[in-house]
Amino acid sequence: MTLSQTENKVLMAQARESLSGKWKLAIGTCLVYVLLTVGIAYIPGIGFIAQLIVAGPLTVGISIFSLSIARNQEPKFDQLFEGFQNFGVTLGTYLLMILFILLWMLLLIIPGIIASIAYSQVFYILAEDKNIGPMDALAKSKQMMQGNKWKYFCLGLRLIGLALLCVLTLGIGLLWLEPYANVSFAKFYDDLKDVSEA
Repeated sequence: MTLSQTENKVLMAQARESLSGKWKLAIGTCLVYVLLTVGIAYIPGIGFIAQLIVAGPLTVGISIFSLSIARNQEPKFDQLFEGFQNFGVTLGTYLLMILFILLWMLLLIIPGIIASIAYSQVFYILAEDKNIGPMDALAKSKQMMQGNKWKYFCLGLRLIGLALLCVLTLGIGLLWLEPYANVSFAKFYDDLKDVSEA
């Protein structure tokens, strides 16, 4: 078991620092990601299937983009579509993850939430390892999250609290919150990875 060492508030502060000077690109890229993954579901007749097909690759893409910002590299908009280069694996992993989470939710909501947190690192793993298979990616995420689920949950609560405050801005604040959340979670992954590789 390897435990994430950096406090969540520090990870969030680091995320804000990494986003400095990159907000416009980050907001634009995240907006396109949301429009594609959510908006596509409203296409009559094929929306649900289309969403299942593109959500995995696009989520890997936004993970690649967010990791670039988190690591103070040069993010590029076209990174959003890099998940399609490994389409079979990203799609297969996404579908298996959804299936496993749904199966856990058949027991109760809480086990489903725990399962979703256990698989929370999957897309970052796929973003970095083009040779890993779906089951190995899921297993690696579960291993990385052992002992770290509560910390990840608390990070999520902090961001949900900010999302509630965005209601006061008529939702406009969500344009900034989405990239902030993505980079914060990318920082969490890197912190966890650095500890596990130390």
